[in-house]
Amino acid sequence: AVQPKSKKTLAKSGVKNVVVVEGVRIPFLQSGTSYADLMPHDLARAALQGLLNRTSVPRDVVDYIVYGTVIQEVKTSNVAREAALGAGFSDKTPAHTVTMACISSNQAMTTGVGMIAAGQCDVVVAGGVELMSDVPIRHSRKMRKTMLTLNRAKTLGQKLSLLSKIRPDYFTPELPAVAEFSTSETMGHSADRLAAAFAISRLEQDEYALRSHTLAKRAQDGGLLLDVVPFKVPGKDTVTKDNGIRPSSMEQMGKLKPAFVKPYGTVTAANSSFLTDGASAILLMSEEKALAMGYKPKAYLRDFVYVSQDPKDQLLLGPTYATPKVLEKAGLTMADIDVFEFHEAFAGQILANLKAMDSDWFAQNYMGRKSKVGAPPLEKFNNWGGSLSLGHPFGATGCRLVITAAHRLKKEGGQYGLVAACAAGGQGHAMIVELYPQ
Repeated sequence: AVQPKSKKTLAKSGVKNVVVVEGVRIPFLQSGTSYADLMPHDLARAALQGLLNRTSVPRDVVDYIVYGTVIQEVKTSNVAREAALGAGFSDKTPAHTVTMACISSNQAMTTGVGMIAAGQCDVVVAGGVELMSDVPIRHSRKMRKTMLTLNRAKTLGQKLSLLSKIRPDYFTPELPAVAEFSTSETMGHSADRLAAAFAISRLEQDEYALRSHTLAKRAQDGGLLLDVVPFKVPGKDTVTKDNGIRPSSMEQMGKLKPAFVKPYGTVTAANSSFLTDGASAILLMSEEKALAMGYKPKAYLRDFVYVSQDPKDQLLLGPTYATPKVLEKAGLTMADIDVFEFHEAFAGQILANLKAMDSDWFAQNYMGRKSKVGAPPLEKFNNWGGSLSLGHPFGATGCRLVITAAHRLKKEGGQYGLVAACAAGGQGHAMIVELYPQ
């Protein structure tokens, strides 16, 4: 690897340095494919077992496990604990689950960073999981109330009286929606409005999506996606690679109709991330613990920030708000960053963020800043594909971004990586990843 050019140091005195020892994920699959009959903890367990196999870390050395997830399976609401027990971790190892929309595993990782930096733990496993193939569908509220009352009814007469009140509309189910609770707007609608606000054409969005798929295919074929571990699906074949990577042609993509705002919208199935099943896991340690155990860390996790904005008009602009904040915190500039890994919810969302980051007007009028932070150069940006092509299991993407940044820094000879993502609720996250000295 090429020697890093920059020598700025980000270590903070009196705070333990947190390192990434290893990170893995099971292949990310389009929902409704090979993982369709499993439960979320099955996927999380497979990721945890993949991490154990790759690192040989003794299970009882792990002090704590944190997992992120978004749409919770009711039976395993603390999926971190169920997955940990299934993967054979010590039953003495506590585990909890966090949820923060698309930045849930980012939150899991930074929770681990905080525990290690504070000296509470030396070894934390963080991760995330999402199974969009099977989401909880509820009875209507009227039906739920009736059934709960029925449960308490003592006599046959009381039960029959309650049952007689059930009407046909009670049977209408409540489906979960990928929509904002506060605005009732789907994320696709928000992406369409954002693309229109920043004057991003359908052509530009399709071109960006094609870039994502093309780069992901190149990375997959070139053996660069080192974080993927095979998963033997019970009763089925072993899955070895992501199945949503499909480089198309501009002509084919141009034939698709708008998916959300009809008939004039620019967001289509081809330039949006697809519903994905998957899980990831990352091994975090204090630097001294990792070295004492004989590990060669991949990267330091340095400064991070969380931001939140108006969930209607600025739902997907998290990276724009988070990037200048995290750079200032770390004492870095855009020029110091060698590798950018941003979550791609929609091509329009990525391009809108790049335009907003490159606009003095936006910085002054919306962010209260004197000048723009500047857009990341595309030659450093998501070079191995992104969520548009690799897939986006809501709870698991953050870990993928971080471990990809670490692998790219080593491969490309860089020192600092910047990871950023938007999330539902108008929230966002950014983090600095520093290559461990080779």
